[in-house]
Amino acid sequence: MVRLLAVPIVVSILWSSQSTATRPLPDHDAFVETTRKNLLRSQREQYRFAFKERRTELHTNPFGRLGSGGLLVYEVTPREGGWVIERRLIERDGQPVRNASVEKTDLREQQRAEQEKPPRRSGLDDSISMLDFALDRRETANGRSMIVLNFTPKPNGKPETSEGRIAKLFKGSVWIDESQHEVVRIEATAIDDITIGMGLVARLNEGTKATVTREQIEGSIWLPTSIRFVGQGRALLFRRLNIDQRIEWFDYRKLI
Repeated sequence: MVRLLAVPIVVSILWSSQSTATRPLPDHDAFVETTRKNLLRSQREQYRFAFKERRTELHTNPFGRLGSGGLLVYEVTPREGGWVIERRLIERDGQPVRNASVEKTDLREQQRAEQEKPPRRSGLDDSISMLDFALDRRETANGRSMIVLNFTPKPNGKPETSEGRIAKLFKGSVWIDESQHEVVRIEATAIDDITIGMGLVARLNEGTKATVTREQIEGSIWLPTSIRFVGQGRALLFRRLNIDQRIEWFDYRKLI
């Protein structure tokens, strides 16, 4: 009896997989543009949320390993409409940290500096403009239909921001929730060396990998939940380093 019941189930699964594979992919330009607009909207909305940030303590030990320190957890709270960001260390290596001072970053100073420069694209738009996207395939993950886009740097792209300059160094794939047009995962590999501080602070070698994940936080708002860098390079010109750093954002809560 069990074998008889298994037959139609297997046939149904195979038929479903075949139907998904043969279903045409969405229109490229419209799909990418809607996804871009959703990313911009989420970027604007993220300043309405406080959250916790867990990250690997970043330093170089005597063996040259970067990012091998302990785990730090911060409480991050936007203030004054998102223009001031407060960060307070609340945990180190699983132990609570009490009475830590609050670090404040005033984004208005950066905004004023940007306004003095010629108009240019936002970091997100600049990053997207540096890449060529191609719809590759459809996949199913956690019961959701995903469209997978592959991306490569544009040969003649001229970045205007630091975000654009970094994006131009990577190729990879993006998994996008088909129904909601939201980025779920990005996997990228550096096609050239990445320099930090003009190469005097650190240089990460070609082949460095980055992975970003995003999740639905509230209603139609999706926000980043993790980023991980894995690679090798040099620190302070001479010291060999291996980096495996992960940053996680969790416990989002709306402020307004």
